This record gives sequence, C-alpha cells and structure tokens, in this order.
Amino acid sequence: MDDMRKRFALYGLGFFMGLLLVFFFLGGKRASCNWMPNDRILNIIRQKKILFSEDVNQSLRDTKTDSTQLMQILLRGDVDFGRSQVKNDPCRLYWIQGDGEQSTMLISVEVCDSIATVNSFEKNSAPE
Repeated sequence: MDDMRKRFALYGLGFFMGLLLVFFFLGGKRASCNWMPNDRILNIIRQKKILFSEDVNQSLRDTKTDSTQLMQILLRGDVDFGRSQVKNDPCRLYWIQGDGEQSTMLISVEVCDSIATVNSFEKNSAPE
C-alpha cells in the first residue's frame, strides 16, 4: 500500500510539472485548439484581411445592421459545408449561418490567399 502511494505521488508530481511547462511555453503564444472543421475555417477567415463588398455595405445600411454583428458571425457562426464551394481555385466560397442573436443572418465569404471578402448578407425575420 505504501508503494502505491509513492507511485501516485510521483505521478502527480510529474503531471503537475508537465502542466507548468505547457502553460509556461504556450501561455504567451496565441495557440488555439481548432480541431473541428467549422472552427478551423472560421479561424482561417479571421486571420485574413476582411473586406465587405459594396452590396453587403448597402444591405447593412438598408437593414440598419452593424458590421460588428457580421464579425460575431465570423467568430461563432456555423459553416454550411453542403452549400459552400470548398474546392474552388484560387478562392473558396463559404456560407456561414449566424449563431445566437445573429441566427437570422446568413453571409457568404470568399476566401483567397490573403483576403476574405464578405460577398452577400441576408437577414431573415425568423430563425431557420
């Protein structure tokens, strides 16, 4: 029994030291765990320079919607992979449905090498 306690104590000490090392080396970096395809695509889009097309700017003015709401969709939206054109070359097109307060909004984003352009913006009166 004493041998088992010693093993658990050594294991716990090693585990704790490992956690400290991980937090020390990765704590200051902008490391993230985007394992799911939806999260990876949204992260890729956010890392690029984001532009709004003239149609989107006009739609935002017509519906009195703030562009920060579109940025929230790019933060927490749901990518519709069935509707998206992910194999286009050189730019891919993604359709992203809003989440939460933005659930009535749908945007299309064209993702190229260094620029992501929001091409269309739709705002429905009721969530889908």
